[in-house]
Amino acid sequence: MSLLKRAIQYTKPYRSSFFIAIICNFLYAIFNVLALAFMMPILNILFDEKSKPITEKPIYSGNLLELKDYASDYSAYSMSQIAMESGPIQVLLISCIAFIILFFFRNIFSYLSEFFLIDLRSGVSRDFRVDIHNKILALPVSYFTEKKKGDMLVRISSDVGEVEGNILNGLVEIIRSPIMIIVFVTSLFLMSYQLTLFALLVFPIMGTIISLIGKSLKRDAGKAQVELGNIMSYVDETLNSLKIIKIFNAENQITNRFDASINRYRKLLQKVMKKRALASPTSEFLGAITIGMIVFFGGKLSLEGNGLKGSEFIFYIGIFYTLLDPIKRFSRSLSDIQKGQVSAERIFELLDTRVLIKDDEHAVELNEFKDKIEFKNVSFGYAEKNIIQDFNLTIKKGESVALVGHSGSGKSTIANLITRFYDVRDGEILIDGINIKNIQLKSYRKLFGLVTQDSILFNDTVFNNIALGDENPSLEKVKSATQIGNALEFIEKLPSKFEESVGEGGGKLSGGQKQRLSISRAVYKNPPIMVLDEATSALDTQSEKLVQDALENMMHNRTSIVIAHRLSTIVSADKIIVMEEGKIKESGTHTELMNRNGVYSKLIQLQNLD
Repeated sequence: MSLLKRAIQYTKPYRSSFFIAIICNFLYAIFNVLALAFMMPILNILFDEKSKPITEKPIYSGNLLELKDYASDYSAYSMSQIAMESGPIQVLLISCIAFIILFFFRNIFSYLSEFFLIDLRSGVSRDFRVDIHNKILALPVSYFTEKKKGDMLVRISSDVGEVEGNILNGLVEIIRSPIMIIVFVTSLFLMSYQLTLFALLVFPIMGTIISLIGKSLKRDAGKAQVELGNIMSYVDETLNSLKIIKIFNAENQITNRFDASINRYRKLLQKVMKKRALASPTSEFLGAITIGMIVFFGGKLSLEGNGLKGSEFIFYIGIFYTLLDPIKRFSRSLSDIQKGQVSAERIFELLDTRVLIKDDEHAVELNEFKDKIEFKNVSFGYAEKNIIQDFNLTIKKGESVALVGHSGSGKSTIANLITRFYDVRDGEILIDGINIKNIQLKSYRKLFGLVTQDSILFNDTVFNNIALGDENPSLEKVKSATQIGNALEFIEKLPSKFEESVGEGGGKLSGGQKQRLSISRAVYKNPPIMVLDEATSALDTQSEKLVQDALENMMHNRTSIVIAHRLSTIVSADKIIVMEEGKIKESGTHTELMNRNGVYSKLIQLQNLD
């Protein structure tokens, strides 16, 4: 299915609004012609005062082809009668009032057409953004290790805006403008088919030139959107790294990088805007050529006595000039659609990304952890690089298992695999004898709590951060969780207590406070399995003690997988796994490993904990 067809699919829920808008556009065109028609009696009075009065009432023959002549003759007869009875000033007054009333209705229907299109435009934009956001939530964590966050922001903001502003508006114009063109062209044909056929000869030339501009515009627009993604990524990095930038005096380096990108974007945007600006004057110039040719050809026919009368000819020119606006909008919409297709490609590229980690067709629900977790010959890597190789481990229910080793040994990867943020490349992970790939993701992840090194908090209240994921949260349960998480004491001192906002990323709290909130959140969920990924490595000694106490409270009677940087925190673990280059080098309790005087013992000595 083409991009345009897919974009059109998003308009289906708003078809009724769209059709009403089209009807309003049709009525707008009709009233526009009628309003201009009432200019003819005015022109006759002003420029043709000596015309003979019409005394014979015209009779309609019933022939559809003669309807236009009958309407024209009857209108002239009516105006002539009014002029004879009340004078030409009365005709002038009636014509002006009719012109104003018809113009009023013309503008009413113009407004209504835009009014009903608002529902379509805003609805489609919302649906695109909802689908993109849902897709971001559905995609695995691994996808975002390769993609820039700034690029995602551009797709959900700027790219959707481009689709709404260019493709949707363009599609509306492609349907709306032809209706107006048909009404106007029909009126022109009824007045003079020879003159209209002559006038239409230039239109294919106009379309060809505008099409060439549109194709060129599409190429430059694609490059501009990619560069805008880079800009957003740079801004995101700057916001997240301000302390580092300032302490290393890297402002000039960061400024130069950003300036280079924004200047590249400016040049690309200039090309896009120049070519887009070229479309309108080009079509207007071609329209002016057409008008000039019509005036010459039509004037020649009139002077020779074969053409329209003076007032009819001016009316004809008025309709034709009005026709130029929908033609111009139609030609511009072709350029806009070309430009918008670039953004549509980027949006659908994201929406079409395969979700590799998802429920199997025959996935089962698992609501309870009964026995053990098993890693059987598990291997995993990023691209060509192996991280985990032939990893085997059994974790029994209620056990506390610690993973230790140098950075890059694969500890965090094991945590990502057990929580199924990534899928194993070879081997399998079993829980109670069931391959985790065969378990429904939602029910499987209900079994886990997670506390990471970087405390991830939302810009929301303390209460909502702790009760995350619970649609019917309980204050009593939240307080209980904060007691276990060693957080209640500092929460009670906050100005608004549980209703206090933690700020962006928890910026209003200290590192230890943020981590205790994260632990309280995990406790609130009350899962049977807890994964702690270096939960205390970024804390000072006093905060570490408070957090460690909270962790011990939380892990009581739970199955725990602890990834430790500070080995003092895992000496009481039931089993310690020492990892090196993705493999298990040693395993046992703290005492057993110390007695072996191997890798673990050396790590302990390095941290001066012996």
